[in-house]
Amino acid sequence: MKRDLNKVRNIGISAHIDSGKTTLTERILFYTQRIHAIHEVRGKDGVGATMDSMELEKERGITIQSAATYCSWKNHDINIIDTPGHVDFTIEVERALRVLDGAVLILCSVGGVQSQSITVNRQMTRYKVPRIAFVNKCDRTGANPKRVTQQLRDKLGLNAIMLQLPIGLESELEGIVDLVSMKAVYFDGDQGETIRYEEIPDNMKAEAEEKREELLDAVSMFSDELMEAILEERAPSEEMIMDAIRKGTLNLEFTPVLMGSAYKNKGVQPLLDAVNDYLPCPTDVESTALDLNNNEAEQPVTNNSDDPLIALAFKLEEGRYGQLTYVRTYQGTIRKGEAIVNARTGKKVKVGRLVRMHADQMEEIEEAGAGDIVALFGIDCASGDSFCDERINVSMSSMHVPTPVISLAIRPVDNKAQNNMSKALNRFGKEDPTFKTFVDHETNETIISGMGELHLEVYIERMKREYKAEVEVGAPRVAYRETISQRADFNYTHKKQTGGSGQFGRVAGYLEPLEEGEYEFVDQIVGGSIPREYIPSCDKGFQKSMEKGILTGSPITGVRVVINDGSYHTVDSSDVAFQLAAIGGYKEAYAKASPVVKEPIMKVAVEGPSEFQGAIMGSINQRRGIIVGTFEEGNYTVVEAEVPLAEMFGYSTVLRSLTQGKAEFTMEFSSYKQVPKSVSEELIKAYQEEKKNQ
Repeated sequence: MKRDLNKVRNIGISAHIDSGKTTLTERILFYTQRIHAIHEVRGKDGVGATMDSMELEKERGITIQSAATYCSWKNHDINIIDTPGHVDFTIEVERALRVLDGAVLILCSVGGVQSQSITVNRQMTRYKVPRIAFVNKCDRTGANPKRVTQQLRDKLGLNAIMLQLPIGLESELEGIVDLVSMKAVYFDGDQGETIRYEEIPDNMKAEAEEKREELLDAVSMFSDELMEAILEERAPSEEMIMDAIRKGTLNLEFTPVLMGSAYKNKGVQPLLDAVNDYLPCPTDVESTALDLNNNEAEQPVTNNSDDPLIALAFKLEEGRYGQLTYVRTYQGTIRKGEAIVNARTGKKVKVGRLVRMHADQMEEIEEAGAGDIVALFGIDCASGDSFCDERINVSMSSMHVPTPVISLAIRPVDNKAQNNMSKALNRFGKEDPTFKTFVDHETNETIISGMGELHLEVYIERMKREYKAEVEVGAPRVAYRETISQRADFNYTHKKQTGGSGQFGRVAGYLEPLEEGEYEFVDQIVGGSIPREYIPSCDKGFQKSMEKGILTGSPITGVRVVINDGSYHTVDSSDVAFQLAAIGGYKEAYAKASPVVKEPIMKVAVEGPSEFQGAIMGSINQRRGIIVGTFEEGNYTVVEAEVPLAEMFGYSTVLRSLTQGKAEFTMEFSSYKQVPKSVSEELIKAYQEEKKNQ
């Protein structure tokens, strides 16, 4: 049986923390009859939401891992990925958007466009994902969907237009007015499962007419037929309007705004209709693969189930039965029992078990066609690997992985914990590309790095729970970097003549600051003063020298190395000699190039009641922060600032006590900047002390 790809939707649900993503997903599963009872995120029934299957998620009431599920609505198959809102788990959102065709951006009707909504929207734009906006929590005090729609236009620059109006707001929310069909929609029954269509209430008719005009005006740009109907003053049909909305949405030029309250079971079914009507099916999205046999030339993906297979592994999970690999098929068919090739390693693997996921439960299936999101069992691969048919050798382009900015040292309490800890770290590193681990050779400590305090806290907690690995945690460390601030020359000869063959290599050139990027090697050798075969050895030596600076022992970035002269010895020159000469030359020039220390600067957004604005701004100024802007929204203030990460440890506790627990903040990495002289002196002094004590 061939599946109709026009009836497949791969969508993600993403938003700012606490906008109601998981609650909405729970309702969707209930109305599509995937689950038969609704559980709340912080439920009193002790069950917790279906999509938050991890113990930690249930306790904290937050989503940590994106969960995948599948449901059907009006003959359409919908694959849904519920993604986390916390910026620390940003990779989960990145990798979900990489494989999705469309997305639902959820906003709280009181909070509106918050800092994380901006980040998520930027990620959607990076992967060209068409989106629908859903203004949730219209039952809350202070709900104002019109203001939120305006913010979508002002803050995110989206062409956002309301397709619905709320009937009543806050505790009086009764239903919605659909501006396409010009009907009032009510949700009856204990759980809003019975939909009732009525005439628009008299007191709302004028507003509904006005807003419909606005909608038609905006979408007529995308349909000549609709434009003609409006000019000839004919009443346009619903199909015409929906067609225009779909075109605009797929071109990323229009964002439909829907509204409701997932918690109060209002507005969820029309949102599902909108997913079917306006979001793309796999064939609407143009994906490209890279042909590895032909210099990575781009080639379009056909979305045809009969063509050779191309699939992308976008997420790994350690399940009860071994490694679970989530894959999105772009073309071809994956069949149980067949062999597929990992494009990165070139290894052939056999598909043992193929399942369709529903949070942490699964259904066994025999095959999956193009456009599907399924999971494979027991296949050894890394996140971001591509799988293809043995007849072709192609890879999907990989996803953007942000660099970790914070590290902690962890020590196991005993030998048993040591074994369990290494198992846990091995697994977490494979699952999450933003979580890195390494052993510091000087202190022999295990260092874990990630995107923020919460990110590392969750992994340490998971080590204890899932692996029974008791660990002691050291103080958080900031990922400092060193760089040079001026050009410096080097001319270094490495020679060693003892018994037997000696070593000889001379390299000359200069280092200079590099504006963009971390390292660049420029070979300007002419006339063979260094033989061609030794040039890569020089490059290797310079790269090795970048691992550790002399001021704080941090990695060095932002350096261009140019070699323009050198000499060699026919007998004594070797790869090793030139590598050592490069290391010597680098050290000689680095000390003269006025090295400086750089630190990660975070983009911080603090939201809280206006009465605490002074206290919030004071707390940022004390932390060497630069305030970029403040916004007033009703009686709420948002303060945006750039603050060094080193000053942000423990900020959540300080902020809570300053604002009686009413303010919250989010932060994400912004850039590296040079540290002030006083801080730099302290860091250098601390590093010298540390070296003495070793």
